[in-house]
Amino acid sequence: MQLEIMPRKKRLPAGRAPLLLLLCQLVRALDVPLDSKLLEDLVQPPTITQQSPKDYIIDPRENIVIQCEAKGKPPPSFSWTRNGTHFDIEKDPLVTMKPGSGTLTINIMSEGKAETYEGVYQCTARNERGAAISNNIVVRPSRSPLWTKEKLEPITLRNGQSLILPCRPPLGLPPPIIFWMDNSFQRLPQSERVSQGLNGDLYFSNVLPEDTREDYICYARFNHTQTIQQKQPISVKVISVDELNDTIAANLNDSEFYSAKSNRERPPTFLTPEGNASHKEELRGNVLSLECIAEGLPTPIIYWIKEDGTLPINRTFYKNFKKTLQIIQVSEADSGNYQCIAKNPLGAIYHTISVTVKAAPYWIMAPQNLVLSPGEDGRLICRANGNPKPRISWLSNGVPIEIAPDDPSRNIDGDTIIFSNVQERSSAVYQCNASNEYGYLLANAFVNVLAEPPRILTSANTLYQVITDRPALLDCAFFGSPLPTVEWFKGAKGSALREDIYVLHENGTLEIPVAQKDSTGTYTCVARNKLGMAKNEVQLEIKDATRIIKQPEYAVVQRGGTVSFECKVKHDHTLIPTITWLKDSGELPNDGRFTVDKDHLVVADVWDDDGGTYTCVANTTLDNVSASAVLSVVDVPNPPFDLELTDQLDKSVQLSWTPGNDNNSPITKFIIEYEDAMHESGLWHHQTEVSGMQTTAQLKLSPYVNYSFRVMAVNSLGRSLPSEASEQYLTKAAEPDTNPTAVEGLGSEPDNLVITWKPLNGFESNGPGLQYKVSWRQKDGDDEWTSVVVANVSKYIVSGTPTFVPYLIKVQALNDVGFAPEPAVVMGHSGEDLPMVAPGNVRVNVVNSTLAEVHWDPVPLKSIRGHLQGYRIYYWKAQSSSKRNRRHIEKKILTFQGSKTHGMLPGLEPFSHYTLNVRVVNGKGEGPASPDRVFNTPEGVPSAPSSLKIVNPTLDSLTLEWDPPSRPNGILTEYTLKYQPINSTHELGPLVDLKIPANKTRWTLKNLNFSTRYKFYFYAQTAAGSGSQITEEAVTNVDEAMASRQVDIATQGWFIGLMCAVALLILILLIVCFIRRNKGGKYPVKEKEDAHADPEIQPMKEDDGTFGEYSDAEDHKPLKKGSRTPSDRTVKKEDSDDSLVDYGEGVNGQFNEDGSFIGQYSGKKEKEPAEGNESSEAPSPVNAMNSFV
Repeated sequence: MQLEIMPRKKRLPAGRAPLLLLLCQLVRALDVPLDSKLLEDLVQPPTITQQSPKDYIIDPRENIVIQCEAKGKPPPSFSWTRNGTHFDIEKDPLVTMKPGSGTLTINIMSEGKAETYEGVYQCTARNERGAAISNNIVVRPSRSPLWTKEKLEPITLRNGQSLILPCRPPLGLPPPIIFWMDNSFQRLPQSERVSQGLNGDLYFSNVLPEDTREDYICYARFNHTQTIQQKQPISVKVISVDELNDTIAANLNDSEFYSAKSNRERPPTFLTPEGNASHKEELRGNVLSLECIAEGLPTPIIYWIKEDGTLPINRTFYKNFKKTLQIIQVSEADSGNYQCIAKNPLGAIYHTISVTVKAAPYWIMAPQNLVLSPGEDGRLICRANGNPKPRISWLSNGVPIEIAPDDPSRNIDGDTIIFSNVQERSSAVYQCNASNEYGYLLANAFVNVLAEPPRILTSANTLYQVITDRPALLDCAFFGSPLPTVEWFKGAKGSALREDIYVLHENGTLEIPVAQKDSTGTYTCVARNKLGMAKNEVQLEIKDATRIIKQPEYAVVQRGGTVSFECKVKHDHTLIPTITWLKDSGELPNDGRFTVDKDHLVVADVWDDDGGTYTCVANTTLDNVSASAVLSVVDVPNPPFDLELTDQLDKSVQLSWTPGNDNNSPITKFIIEYEDAMHESGLWHHQTEVSGMQTTAQLKLSPYVNYSFRVMAVNSLGRSLPSEASEQYLTKAAEPDTNPTAVEGLGSEPDNLVITWKPLNGFESNGPGLQYKVSWRQKDGDDEWTSVVVANVSKYIVSGTPTFVPYLIKVQALNDVGFAPEPAVVMGHSGEDLPMVAPGNVRVNVVNSTLAEVHWDPVPLKSIRGHLQGYRIYYWKAQSSSKRNRRHIEKKILTFQGSKTHGMLPGLEPFSHYTLNVRVVNGKGEGPASPDRVFNTPEGVPSAPSSLKIVNPTLDSLTLEWDPPSRPNGILTEYTLKYQPINSTHELGPLVDLKIPANKTRWTLKNLNFSTRYKFYFYAQTAAGSGSQITEEAVTNVDEAMASRQVDIATQGWFIGLMCAVALLILILLIVCFIRRNKGGKYPVKEKEDAHADPEIQPMKEDDGTFGEYSDAEDHKPLKKGSRTPSDRTVKKEDSDDSLVDYGEGVNGQFNEDGSFIGQYSGKKEKEPAEGNESSEAPSPVNAMNSFV
């Protein structure tokens, strides 16, 4: 059976599973050095492993080394033939063979010549299994001969003529490389006009005077010997017709000289190749080079086409300024007609090159080594192609098969040798020779007949680790003859694996297409043939795949910013991944701005070059995954550049520019600014804006401006820096387009008219010599316009005008070119003077005690003598003689705008005597006052009494003192006092109403209840009604006998003992709770609160005879707003226990910043401790007793 490689997968029936040994595996096993421990016992025919090239050119200055290396088992012996006869190396002292090798070394450096050993050599490697031969190695020494001596005459020719400088180098081996240089070893410049041909000649399509030189030198470089030979220098002189006439006119007939003009233009003609057609032959696989060089004036241009076809795109190249067409790896399909075309303005010529591609023999199927077992069949196939088709011949062990020993198992059928029922004596090395006139191919292939039991070449107990859901390939490299069959088993007692879920390859490999966790285990490979059996176990582990669970994301960052990419990896716990970051598939820049930690890549101070694709690669020993994200670095655009002004007209110009880099953010618009170097140098103004798609703008211009422009680009991140300024462009002067604005006419004095305006700026002047023509006349007169031309100022004063007369005014701009358009007419007035007349018929109507209405008759407009601003009322209150002496009368002023003839006077004081007058107001000031008018305001209600104090409290009386109202607003008629008690539950009692004469400031209330709080309401009255009230509170004194009894109870021993017992019980309760808490016991929150409560605020229950704390349903009622404490702000406890201290929980009652009480009536304390100075006293027994009353 023939053993051969099958590179494709093949599913085999589970019952047979005949796995073929891969031929490449056998070839490798027999081709590798035979010191392999697994194959050290196998015999193998010789195989040539290394040999010198067929055409072997040697350096005659060095020893000759002809290589021939081979392997085989047993090691082969070597012999040589030279020129077809045996080469006895032992008879030549200069020739030695390398031990264990067939390589020859010929020592010509000590003596002898290389030419002596020139010839055709062939090596034979032989052992008991056969003989292999090398190619015919043609050994030739390289040659680098000198140029033949020749005398080169100087070349003189006219400007424009064509020229060919021949090189004709000596024939060398191999052929030399040709190039042209001067005496300074500088390469001569070449171009479309001057170039070197494939033959080495230098071609001039036409010469120029600068081509004159005396050192045109052709050099030949022989690479094999590293020598350079040079030709004699050639002198070329190019002269013009006039110069030629001066030198050789005497030797030429006029008609001869002038009949051919040196620089006359002419159509192209070919310098090479000659004629209209030529033929080229090339071998398959070589480089096809076609050349066309033409002369003409102007210099022709060369074009190439292929008739009836196209030039191969990927294999076609143009050299030598398109004068040479090259096609690499040429094949038979490239045969055909190629046409070169030379063109210049005067015409075109064509040359057709017929190309034929021949082929030296090349392999279609080279014979392969055969390893057969006795009785098997096989075949050697040798197929080659070429043009012409090669002849196939066979050799056996280096001898033509026709004269080789006969082998009954062998049958030759053209390019195939068929073997049947081979035996060990059938082993041999066969050579196939395919040859035609262009070359030959020689291949050695052995037939090795072996009888070997199976061998497993894969290492025992190999561990394979595979990622889940991926293919698992378990190797079972084997060898045997006859070819063994291979089976796979899983586990100790498993059955043969079948093809439903497994793939059995011909080389013995077991493939699990999709490995899962349950694929883990031990697998056994068994190889069998008729001579024996071999087996091997391997281990398979399935690992979880590495995954990127958080991939880096696309990022946009501004130049100079910081960006972070995140890459989180999940992997099998037995595998250790390494995380690598790449930029654009390469390593990260070696830059401190790039920092990598466990899951992140951070790039700081981002540059433009940092933009690109960043890839996170997670590698383990079994797999790798990657994820990429793009970083776009953005910034404001770069400034535009190359500003250019075109289409320059008087009032417009076109500006164009080239946009700068948009830095990855599209440009949305361009902003154009201008500078007026003549009027406002250094100051840039906004001109216009255009779309980001435009690169030109038509700009409107003003006359007489020295413009410069600059452009800024804008994107989403902002605007660029300004571009460089454009060239300056001065527009022509013209008359002004506009006149001054804000023209006004106002008099500063009664007899003048001041005309003012806003002057034009330099940009608006439109030309030099800016002036203004100021014109005026009275509006209501028949006078002509009076005009004056003034310089570039902003006002003009007209004197001697009547007071406050309307004028018509206009101001016109002009310059050296002309006048602006006719200006608009505005109206102004000459100067104002103070009004002459006071308002008449002033009347006052008193509305109420604080408001009066005033009426007057208007002043005639002529008497106002100016712009009416309004009317002004002066009014004041009459003072008594004593007050008038103390201070000046305070007058108040109210102004009523426009032409109003009445107004209201608010805020008057009731029951007062007022005086007023009215004046008219214009732009100059006030006119005379009208006669004074007097009026009185009626009475009003009084203000509240200035103060209220309670003094001298007794057991049943209180005395009130007060001050009268600060503003009585009339005559006081009486006071009203209302009061009511407040009981222990803070409820208000019945209200008592008492009238007190107006002349009183003190009053005593008698028959009041002792130890009782009272609230008082007090106010004054006039005929107009009652005024505002003032309130106060006070407490009568405590009964002294009752207070004495209360003190006695508080000092009794039984009461003190009771208080001590209560304190002791609370202390014991606290200790018990503390012990339970330290033991970690759990108890309700209520118990915790009780255990930690302050003993001073524990309620005392009435049913156990202890004192309860003061409490009531009305505990939380605050005192009414406006209540006041007595004037001394204190109440003694012995005088009254029902005090503010009781309402505010003892001394801790709190007050706001304004002194108002903010505590609560309730005697209960708050949950949180109060801030400030706390009282640690127990509830007063006196207060406790009061709660029983």
